[in-house]
Amino acid sequence: MGAFTIERMDHVQINVTDLERARRFYGATLGLTEVPRPDSFDFAGAWYRIGDMDLHLVVRGPEPRGEDHICFWTSDVHAAGRALEERGVAVAWMLRYKIPGVDRFFIRDPDGNRIEVQGPDGTGASRWE
Repeated sequence: MGAFTIERMDHVQINVTDLERARRFYGATLGLTEVPRPDSFDFAGAWYRIGDMDLHLVVRGPEPRGEDHICFWTSDVHAAGRALEERGVAVAWMLRYKIPGVDRFFIRDPDGNRIEVQGPDGTGASRWE
């Protein structure tokens, strides 16, 4: 069997039921930059570039609400939490299961997809120690 190496994460795909509502949330509320999708895609969706990864939204029927999630990193998690609350997003800080050097909270998009937002907690500690 030939050897290979996984080089990086390329994208995460989540399902949404209303593309324009999802675009408002991911584009306007979260401030992500939408990028073009291939012309060959004949189904509804949107792509957002985040660093060297993409977030792919695909329009499908509603799914059961679960604990699966994607996670975004921000340089100021507390400012992000305040800004999202000001925009009407319910922010649930995760105080259990502390990660060294990290504070984090969870939000849900309009379809109930769970999103974690992490950032430095200000202690200078590393999550990898």
